[in-house]
Amino acid sequence: MKNILILGAGQSAPLLIRDLLHHAGEHDWRVTVADLNREAAAARLEGNPRGRAITFDAEAGGDEITAADLVVNLLPPSFQAPIAEQCVAAGRPMISASYTAPATRELDAAARERGVLILTEMGLDPGIDHMSTMELLDRLAREGAVVESFESYGSGVPATDSVDNPFGYAITWNPRNVVLAARDGAQFLRGGRVQVAPWMRIFEESWTVEVPGVGPMDAYPNRDSLAYREIFRLGDARTLIRGTLRHAGYCALWRHVVRIGLANDALEIPGLAELSFRELTDMFLPDGLPGRSVEERAAAYLRLDPDGGEMAGLRWLGLFSSDEPVAVDGTAVDALVALLYRKFKLPEGGRDMVILQHQLGVRREDGRRERITSWMVEHGEPGGITAMARTVGLPAAIAARLVLTGQLTETGVHIPTTPAFYEPVLAELDKAGIQFTEKSESG
Repeated sequence: MKNILILGAGQSAPLLIRDLLHHAGEHDWRVTVADLNREAAAARLEGNPRGRAITFDAEAGGDEITAADLVVNLLPPSFQAPIAEQCVAAGRPMISASYTAPATRELDAAARERGVLILTEMGLDPGIDHMSTMELLDRLAREGAVVESFESYGSGVPATDSVDNPFGYAITWNPRNVVLAARDGAQFLRGGRVQVAPWMRIFEESWTVEVPGVGPMDAYPNRDSLAYREIFRLGDARTLIRGTLRHAGYCALWRHVVRIGLANDALEIPGLAELSFRELTDMFLPDGLPGRSVEERAAAYLRLDPDGGEMAGLRWLGLFSSDEPVAVDGTAVDALVALLYRKFKLPEGGRDMVILQHQLGVRREDGRRERITSWMVEHGEPGGITAMARTVGLPAAIAARLVLTGQLTETGVHIPTTPAFYEPVLAELDKAGIQFTEKSESG
């Protein structure tokens, strides 16, 4: 019997656990779900006799890694490298859906020496976006085409029929990542010019992207697009952008949260749990602003109409509320995460939507130019498995199956950008109905 150890029973875990349990009987696998909250882990197993739930403290580690034949790490990104290091030491392969941490990358030589695969960025974004990109780019290279511009966008939002708040947003994955989206700023290439968007301007650098069947959406740059010039072999591209999509109007509102300074995870705020959000917001406003109330002074600082739509959106979010305390200690980011959990919920019977879209400008060997759009739109089940859980969990589950059945034999630290990874995983995703549509226009 082979033992699969799944670390983390959070929002991305349900489909992955269900998939591996579905195949467990056929292959004589046992699925161990480990989480700080054992009850949450047990609930994910849905009573399957092939499953086992345990309490797991990522800070402490444990013998469970050594006892496993494969580790699937769904813990927060900060735990990727420490768990990967334990896996390499124990000679156990690991799959992660998070971006590759620098410390994880440094384990490559040791992983090769131990004959271990550490496969990261095997989720949705990163994950399916990488694999679909490389499948498309490798095909174009075989055809002799030159990619002159490349834009890739990802999104996890409420479906258009389930939007019920001014931000057009709902939490279907780790809200801390949402709050910290602008922390490091972003850089990208447009028309041959490198552009840098510092953290305070990320959401002011937004533009509109049309998604077939969905409509116009806000787009903003995601981290360091230039790092993908080498990964995607796009040395001839004069435009290279990786971005995030949100429903129209999100960036116009969220930029004010960033401008106030609430996306700050560096400063521990004394007595935060007892403060109201009105008091917390007031702390971030400079002295000398006109107005008696926090709302009036915030409107003056943000240069907004106190009775306008954007202030109404911030009021809906609860930034000026004194009705209930923050109820968590820590930083302003911890407070915002707690607030997002309260406010950004899918409506009763609502569903989420995941989007990936690639837009390429291509020059053919005969000089003809084409614009290629490749996109995927996936909807969740109303009141059931979210599209986010499906598209994050299923690639990791497929990769786990391929490793355990001996179809993935690579060693070292990898992301899924070569055919050995993306061809079998995309083929299985296609069978599961997760597919891209492509169109090409001349000129």
